[in-house]
Amino acid sequence: MSNTPEDEVILFANEAFYTAFASGDVDAMDKLWAHEHPCACLHPGAPPLMEREEIMMSWQHILADAGVTSIDMHSAKVIASGDVALVVCIEALAGGALVATNGFILEDGQWRMILHQAGPCPDALGPDEDEDDDPQVH
Repeated sequence: MSNTPEDEVILFANEAFYTAFASGDVDAMDKLWAHEHPCACLHPGAPPLMEREEIMMSWQHILADAGVTSIDMHSAKVIASGDVALVVCIEALAGGALVATNGFILEDGQWRMILHQAGPCPDALGPDEDEDDDPQVH
């Protein structure tokens, strides 16, 4: 299945999130998150954050740690409907891999984040591995 032009714009917004993450750019991270819509952020092993102010504070703390910014995102897939989209992707970190779901909403003509949730994914594919087109149900 190929991406639509709008999917490509959504993937660009998702990549901007990981660029801000990898570069430790708090201002860029702040600009990516929605201002007019509710947001949620679920960092691995931490309680859910449901207020934009606390989400931004969490990113300030995370991005201040130079060791945390070593991250590579790959295998991004878009699920979009109207003004809302999800991107499911793999985050490759020094200590292993996480699967992430990033939610976006169209706000003032820009795709802005409303959700980031990441959790362990021990069987994640690497960026150069082929994905199985015939997923198995367990």
